[in-house]
Amino acid sequence: MDATTCRKESYYRGKSALFAVTCLLLGALPHWFHGGPWPAMVVALLVGRHIFPTAGGKSPTGDPEISAPTAAPVEQPTVDLVVAAKNEAAVIEPLVQSLLSLRYGQDHLQLWIVDDGSVDGTAEILDGLQEHNSRLHVVHRPPGAGGWKSGALNAVLPQLQGEWVMVLDADAQVDPHLLEHLQPLLKDRSRALQLRKAVSNSNQNLLTQLQAIEMAFDGVIQKGRIAHQGSGELRGNGQFIPREALLSCGGFNEETVTDDLDLSVRLQLQGTPIDVVWNPPVGEEAVSSLGALWRQRQRWAEGGLQRFLDHGPALVSSHLPQPLKRDVLVFFLLQYVQPLVVMGDAVTAVAMRSFPLSWPLTAMTLLFTTTVLCRCPSTPNPAGHPVARIRGLTLLMALIYLFHWSLVIPFATLRMGLQLSHRTWDKTLHKGLATRV
Repeated sequence: MDATTCRKESYYRGKSALFAVTCLLLGALPHWFHGGPWPAMVVALLVGRHIFPTAGGKSPTGDPEISAPTAAPVEQPTVDLVVAAKNEAAVIEPLVQSLLSLRYGQDHLQLWIVDDGSVDGTAEILDGLQEHNSRLHVVHRPPGAGGWKSGALNAVLPQLQGEWVMVLDADAQVDPHLLEHLQPLLKDRSRALQLRKAVSNSNQNLLTQLQAIEMAFDGVIQKGRIAHQGSGELRGNGQFIPREALLSCGGFNEETVTDDLDLSVRLQLQGTPIDVVWNPPVGEEAVSSLGALWRQRQRWAEGGLQRFLDHGPALVSSHLPQPLKRDVLVFFLLQYVQPLVVMGDAVTAVAMRSFPLSWPLTAMTLLFTTTVLCRCPSTPNPAGHPVARIRGLTLLMALIYLFHWSLVIPFATLRMGLQLSHRTWDKTLHKGLATRV
């Protein structure tokens, strides 16, 4: 590990430790000063005043600006579709075949697959496919090349010429008419787009069913935040970024474990908003075991906190409009501060044999989550398996499942603050189950 990397790791370790200790102390202080639940009640009212409107309003299923595909498209924007693939032999050939079937002008769509040092035969599969398809461009990176997914995407970025950069994961599933549907939106390059993510193997087991609900839950919240002048976010798979905007903010950050969340912040800071498209969605394979889920969510949580440590001063500066700044702050408090505060409160309550005092925050979050879940529409995913209306037992299971974030966030933060080893990329394994259409 070089000196620069060591300094970076030390920076994240110190900032994470300070953040964790501060939040834990905030949870403990009301017990020490016998303040009662009133501080938590005031914060719950202030936060709830902002977040509950994002759970209301019109159904998120409609995207009125998207029209049906036409037989003779006019002025098609040019698109470079990029996939970073590392050890994806199980899914890469079906992916390439589905991308080659996209209905869009051949002169307006180029396909780029970056083989990121694969050792499982992915490179050989791609080379064989490239021989028979002139639109498919394969770029190979050597094993051990740095930068994780961001490094792979940056490796091909200088060669792209399209107006848009479309990024997919290797397990993605897309409708053949996707780009024709999105054509009206692609004419406006003043914003980035994120397709709603849907789980293609939702019928595999209970865990994948709950992840399908979680993806719909995330889409509803994002649409609500955007509707109230808040922040949309990229989700890695199914993102459309204007190439000039991507270049102007420096490409993909090779120091982060979540390239999408980091890029979301940098785009917002330079004045490029992010919109979320509900239909058509992009499908992806959900993890099917608790161990894989825990490892995946730890990486997501670490990357999410890392973006705030990196860009926190800019986010509270005058770079952002006031409504957007307020939205970012409130959801940071909800997603990262609250779980640690509640943990500090719970530990102190046990130690002092008293009743927890952060219950107003917990009650507010539970009510907000329930409201959003009840608004999630019943929507078929790309493999044709619908997400059921969330009521009764399904609602209870979804609430219990989403509670895992209350454990993931504190654990990830404390691990970042205590670990001595450098960060590694914990890749999600794609099994290529029979989920493709």
